[in-house]
Amino acid sequence: MTDAADTRWLDDDERAAWVLLCKVLLVLPGALESQLVRDADLTLFGYMILARLSVSPEETLPISALAEMANGSLSRTSHAVTRLEQRGWIRRTVCPGTGRRYTVATLTEEGRATLTAAAPGHVETVRRLVVDPLGPERTVALGAACATIAETLGLPTEPLA
Repeated sequence: MTDAADTRWLDDDERAAWVLLCKVLLVLPGALESQLVRDADLTLFGYMILARLSVSPEETLPISALAEMANGSLSRTSHAVTRLEQRGWIRRTVCPGTGRRYTVATLTEEGRATLTAAAPGHVETVRRLVVDPLGPERTVALGAACATIAETLGLPTEPLA
């Protein structure tokens, strides 16, 4: 534990930036999910899983890779995949020759159609809440800042496609 005397406290500008970032982190996911649930009956996590599969080779990934992508636990991701599978949007199969421990998820035609129908509203919401208010230069700067934070957290930073 860090001693208070050794702490590099945030100055006023740093504290203001941090508090605003916390507000965005707490509110933005809910705003994005509200639109997706209302318009497509799809959670943000479910949307991200479908989107990730849509740009993967053969639209297939191991469940463990989906969990890494979303920084979710394997259990949470498996439950989300189960819900998507029950709706016919994903097909889950055991990878041949590896036993039951290596399961992959594949986007179905119905899942692709669901993603295709949900994407315009989601992108419009992202554009309205994030991209348009920032403009091109600050959007690029936001991406760079987020990449730096992701690297610090040990998260992958490669784009989806």
